[in-house]
Amino acid sequence: MLGNNSDFVRGATILAVAGITARVIGAVFRVVLAAILGDEGIGLYQYAYPIYSTLLVLATAGIPVALSKIMAEKIALKDYREAQRVFKVAFILLAVSGLAITLVMLLGAEYISLKLIKDVKAVYPLIAISPAIFFVTIMASLRGFFQGQQNMAPTAVSQLLEQLVRVGFSTLLVLLLIPLGLEYAAAGATSGAVTGGLAGLLLLSILYLKKRTELKRLGDKQKDHHPESVKRIIGRILTLAVPVTIGGLVIPLITMVDLAIVPRQLLAAGFELERARALYGQLTGMAGSVVYFPNVVALALSMSLVPAISEAYALQKRCLIQSRSAVAIKLTALFSFPSALGLFLLAEPVTVLLFNNTEAGFSLAFMSWSVIPLCFYVTTTGLIQGLGRPILPALNMLCGGLVKTIFAWYLTAIPALNVGGAALASVVGLTVAAILNLNHVRRYTGWRVNWQEIVLLPLIATALMSVAVYFSYVSIMHLGLDLLSARSLNALAVLVAILFGIVVFGVALLLLGGIRQDEMRMIPYIGQPMEKIVSRIGLLRKS
Repeated sequence: MLGNNSDFVRGATILAVAGITARVIGAVFRVVLAAILGDEGIGLYQYAYPIYSTLLVLATAGIPVALSKIMAEKIALKDYREAQRVFKVAFILLAVSGLAITLVMLLGAEYISLKLIKDVKAVYPLIAISPAIFFVTIMASLRGFFQGQQNMAPTAVSQLLEQLVRVGFSTLLVLLLIPLGLEYAAAGATSGAVTGGLAGLLLLSILYLKKRTELKRLGDKQKDHHPESVKRIIGRILTLAVPVTIGGLVIPLITMVDLAIVPRQLLAAGFELERARALYGQLTGMAGSVVYFPNVVALALSMSLVPAISEAYALQKRCLIQSRSAVAIKLTALFSFPSALGLFLLAEPVTVLLFNNTEAGFSLAFMSWSVIPLCFYVTTTGLIQGLGRPILPALNMLCGGLVKTIFAWYLTAIPALNVGGAALASVVGLTVAAILNLNHVRRYTGWRVNWQEIVLLPLIATALMSVAVYFSYVSIMHLGLDLLSARSLNALAVLVAILFGIVVFGVALLLLGGIRQDEMRMIPYIGQPMEKIVSRIGLLRKS
């Protein structure tokens, strides 16, 4: 049965809640890690992740996205047997690639640390994290299986479990290994990804065994079945997966370019090696981790959109494609605008709260503006992939990456800007990629920009929110000066400012008519009760 907009929004909400919770857990872990390892240790820890992310993209090769798309199409056409066959082929492909790439990283760790990173201490974190590639790759195939049925709950639950186990084991190992040196403690921190991946894989395996029986039962009742050859299935998967892989590689490769450019240009700007490590750690391990927090919602939308758009596309429901595109882009505007401005206003207080590091607020203030283009890029990538054109987002991000690289090379070498220049380069590059993506969505779906709903009203509500955030933070810092310690007072002021800002943004949006009745009903569980309450007081615009 063809789902409506509420179905994909519900799936995205489930993923977003799980993703935000996992990020909160991760943020707490970063606080602990920063306190134990310091800036230099965080820099060593962060060295491993660009390499890991790049090789993980190679290992998964875009196959989970292709799997979810093809399965959604088969299930929409009620071809359950073929959906099962597609999963089996994808699973084998991922198992082989995951094992091969794990061995590449494990055996090449010393070469990467000496030749690419040019820091011998990076070898230990690289070795420690390498087995995670195999477990996470297999887990990705099972997530693709469930997402292809537009069931996002297993992915959400496995994300939470993976994060909890990762953080628990990482913290324990850091505490045990810190007496041996920063490089060993950083290796302990990265090795948590292995245990986390294994835990998530075990959970998804159990859920898969239960779901497989149900899908087999539907397949047995199926009257017509026109099986494709294994060769053709592999061809279809790779036709979709290779462009997705190229696109997935672009961002990690850009991060690796940062790894090659930023520390070198910081040295060129006159900073010592230890200082360059610390600044790089602030940019990527602190400011970067905060900026990617709002992107959780965009990732959830993107993951939910691929099968949702694929389903509508397979059944040739053009109006539904346009409707889902409009809802997704509007949602992106509603959370990315306030997130970016809020992080800009509270840049230093947030880095003090999370990392007890005032200096990292400099990077975050610049990097906060990348939230808007990054979220739009991620959401529209899901739309374009669902339409069967996965190479386009890759080419668009490649253009953005080239722009970013040029800007980063020059701006980072300016002593006054240093890592702020690298952050500013990210904003420019991502803006280029996002604009190109939006143009493709407009071209292939017929979607048109509603400037009032997507730009004007969210910006007005964001401006009102920013005033509330600023004055609430300043007021609490002044009023409670003698009651709490400086860090505790800052934490209270930040949390109150964020909550007050959310309330003001929501109320302002309602007063401006930025949310319609049908849109509020899409919110899972609480949407209908909220719609009734707000309608009674006359704040809700009719559909």
